Parts: sequence; structure tokens; C-alpha cells
Amino acid sequence: MVAGGKGLTAAMSLVTPPRWSVLPPPRLRPAAGGIAAVSISYRYRLRAPPPMAAVDPPVMKRSASFDRVPEEARRILHRLAGELWGGDVDPSALAVSQLKGALTNEVFRITWPGGGDGKDDHRKVLVRIYGHGVEVFFDRDDEVRTFECMSHHGQGPRLLGRFPNGRIEEFINARTLSAADLRDPEISSLIAKKLREFHDLDMPGPKNVSLWQRLRRWLEQARGRCSAGEAREFNLEKLGDEIAMLDNALSGVDQRVGFCHNDLQYGNIMIYEETRQVTLIDYEYASFNPVAFDIANHFCEMSADYHSSTPHVLDFTKYPGIDEQHRFVQTYLSSSGENPSDVEFEKLLDLIAKYTLASHIFWGLWGVISGHVNKNIDFEYKEYAKQRFDQYWQTKAKTLEPN
Repeated sequence: MVAGGKGLTAAMSLVTPPRWSVLPPPRLRPAAGGIAAVSISYRYRLRAPPPMAAVDPPVMKRSASFDRVPEEARRILHRLAGELWGGDVDPSALAVSQLKGALTNEVFRITWPGGGDGKDDHRKVLVRIYGHGVEVFFDRDDEVRTFECMSHHGQGPRLLGRFPNGRIEEFINARTLSAADLRDPEISSLIAKKLREFHDLDMPGPKNVSLWQRLRRWLEQARGRCSAGEAREFNLEKLGDEIAMLDNALSGVDQRVGFCHNDLQYGNIMIYEETRQVTLIDYEYASFNPVAFDIANHFCEMSADYHSSTPHVLDFTKYPGIDEQHRFVQTYLSSSGENPSDVEFEKLLDLIAKYTLASHIFWGLWGVISGHVNKNIDFEYKEYAKQRFDQYWQTKAKTLEPN
């Protein structure tokens, strides 16, 4: 969340790539507008341009979704077009299209026609407008610092600019996965390897598990927003004891903790078709957690198709079968060059099963709160929450049975 005390000039400061300097591997450092200057390659660092003077918003050609882009963002886009591509584009000729499947923010693709006739000549960036009230889920400044640090590690897109209720990102020329892609054995293997790499990232800051504290905080937020009838419908009065039970059952186990994505649905994974490499995007919920929770959450996401005619409806019969789970976990454990023991393999599988329960509570609470605070996105948040809670209660006893 952008600090309210910062002026518009600071909020609109840009990080752009035209001026490069060769330097040793960089460290994050403050730049204009409070944005760390971080390179797309670990050998280069961007020189931040001077703050932009306040000007009237440029006159731009209207297109679909244009009115959803704030004036502050339009100013940055106008300048970015010149900074990134010079005379190769007409800054006012942008086209705006909203991308489907985003459930926390509104995401728009901004396109400028280039000098040629082909689609590859088009110049693109992304505008992300933060969802209303989503600051209850995470600290926006922390999320932006994570975004910048991930760029430093060569992960995901670069940050190009910020405005009070959103930011502008580099457009990654890769394909976003579909729900069906998660079941493809080759792509699933690529995801497993990438997730292990992600978990091994050396991220700054405290490395304490955030899961249980976050669940308790979200439960308080949900109780504070729900009517008595809603609280009964979602069994909110029981969830405090359920969270405590899972915390006690799982926190005492010797297990690996790493930097987790925590929202590894198909829309947050992209693949470069030519190289068959995958990259993970959207780090709003990322934090240190047990790696088994991250994998469990990914398995649960195989039940969703956010681009169907009923995007909130989950089909838990699509949760991966034992063979799929084995392939994923074996690839995950062995991708670092190690030869995992049978004991390590079975232990991780068992923990993943148990952490599915935490995932159901996590996203159930998210759905309850989002139904009250996020009014801009057309999604049946509370119906989604009900399905996650129902699945928790239906699978709890069997999942927690001793092996």
C-alpha cells in the first residue's frame, strides 16, 4: 500500500531502462520516489530519472477499459512510452484491455502500435490497480519490496512505475498457463523445479513462518465484517480452535521452511514456449512458510478454473491423484541434485495432505473478507469461501488420521 503522506510527484517516480551502467552485482538501494533501483540482470543497475513535474494528463485515444486507468497512471504511461521506445511509438495511441482471472487486483494490458505491421512490433506494459480493501491481506509496501527483490533475483517482471493505487510493470512475453496446463506432466515437472528454486531464494527480512499469525488475523477481520448470520453460516466461531489445533499439530514437526509463493494458481505461472521455462508472478501473498503448505495450496488450485463461466465453482475431484502427487514431489525433491530418501519423500507427502486443511481455511477466510471489501471484481467470493470451508470439514477427520 502506498503511504498516504507521499506526494503525487514521489508516487509517480519512474524506474526505466534506457540509461544503463555496468556495475558489480547490485544491492537494493533507495531511488527516487522510494523505489529501489533494481536491474533485470544482476550485472546492471538502472539509474533512476529525476522526479516528474506535475502536468495535466495527456490527451490519449479512447479504447476499451480506458476509463479504468487513473489519470496519474496515464501520465506515467505517456512518459514511459518515450523513455522505453522513443520515437518508435505515439504515446497517445495506447489501447487498454482488461485481463481476466485476476481476483485481488484489476490488471490491464497497455499496448502501443509499433513501427511495423506485425503483432511483435507492438509495445506493451501492464497496469495493476489494487483492489479495494485488500490491504487487510498484506502490507503493500512489503509486497513491493518483495517484487523488487524478485526482479533482483531474475524472477518475474520489472517495476516500471508507481501511482497511489497501483503500479506499472514490465510485460512478460510469455503465455499464462491455463487450468488444463497444470495436469500436463511436462509442465507440472517444470513447475515443481521452479517452485524448489523459488523456495531456495535468499530473501531479506525475518524468516519466521507467517501462516498461523495470518490465519488468526484474517479470522478477526472476517468476524468483524460478518453479520451474526454470516458468522454462523461460515462456522467462524469454531475456526479459532481449528487454527490452534492445526498449528499445534503441524508446528512441532521437523519440516523445511522456505520463501513461499502462497498463491500458486495457474494464472500466476507463465511459460516461455520456445525455451520451455516457467516463471512465477504476483507475489502479494508471498512469505516464509512451510514448503509443504505451498505445494498443498498448488494441489488445491488444480480444482479451480477461473476462466470458466462459473469461475468461483471448484471441482475437488480434480485434486491430483497419488501418481500425480508422487511425480511432483519426486521432481521437487530431486531438482536440487539431491537423492531424497523414502522417509523424506513420504514425510513430505503426508505434510502436504495435512496442509491442505490450512489452505482451505486460508482461502475460505480470504473469500469471506473479499466479499465485503472487494467490490470491483465480478466474482462470487462468499460462494467460493463456502466451498473451501465445506471441503475442510469434509476432509478433516480422514486427513488427520494417523498413518
